Amino acid sequence: MPFRYKLQKMLDFRIREKEKQETVVQKAQYKLRLAEEKVEQNKQEIMQVTEARKHAEYTLMEYYDKYLHHLWDKAEVLEQERKDAEQELQAEIQKLIECEQKVKVLEKHKEKQKELYIEEEKKAELKMFSELGVQRHFIKTKEELEEQELIEQMMSENVMEEDK
Repeated sequence: MPFRYKLQKMLDFRIREKEKQETVVQKAQYKLRLAEEKVEQNKQEIMQVTEARKHAEYTLMEYYDKYLHHLWDKAEVLEQERKDAEQELQAEIQKLIECEQKVKVLEKHKEKQKELYIEEEKKAELKMFSELGVQRHFIKTKEELEEQELIEQMMSENVMEEDK
């Protein structure tokens, strides 16, 4: 009879949960990457506006200053979004680690159960061979006894015929 793990459904469930969590982590990584790109784009825009301001007419300075303040405020918001995305990613990674640990625990349990099963099968096989050996021994002994009785009977018949 082949090995059948009693908790296989639970193991399959935990594996599916781990796979789902892996996709959640991938989405969180993508979200973090997008947030980092937005922060970098904003930094580039700030540098471009600062450079353009150096060469602009003095009448436009006020507009450049307002736009730069807007970009700096936007940079703070984007940086906060990036930090939030990073925290979310770390939380999802932690959940993934927990899922992986749960799967590993059941996989180790399954391996131990399989080893016990194999050991029990070997013991049963040895017991069966032992019983076969005992049966053969008794059959052989019985045959030898019958043979000896037959020989003794023949000898006693020979002795009786010689006595006559």
